[in-house]
Amino acid sequence: MKNIKNLNAMNKAQKGFTLIELMIVVAIIGILAAVALPAYQTYTKRAEFSEVVLATTPFKSAFEIAAQTGKFAAIGDADHGTNGIPAAPVASGVVASVAMADGVITATGTADVDAATVIYTPNGIVAPIQWEQSGTCVSSGLC
Repeated sequence: MKNIKNLNAMNKAQKGFTLIELMIVVAIIGILAAVALPAYQTYTKRAEFSEVVLATTPFKSAFEIAAQTGKFAAIGDADHGTNGIPAAPVASGVVASVAMADGVITATGTADVDAATVIYTPNGIVAPIQWEQSGTCVSSGLC
């Protein structure tokens, strides 16, 4: 019986956490937040920049159709607004501009995505057409 009383007294004496335990938990949460926040910001910019990449799709499709149907004599004939290629769209969302000149598609984002650009260059006007990706988005890790 005496042992049970001593055990109950010890259980009642220790309630909660010590200050050092709480400080350790706060420090761990702070370290995790310091690592996670930059990664999350890069992730959100990459997600937003996907809208800029997607804005180039109508130009790629129109170029490939025009090339397969023989509308181009040379790659220099591939400009936006000609030969079935759409005109340059009005800026919207995070897309500042999209244009095609001599078959090269250049899309630029707004300041929300650090005004990064993506450039698609075709390998020619003969199928299969392969697109080479370049631009500032490659070095910044957005595309």
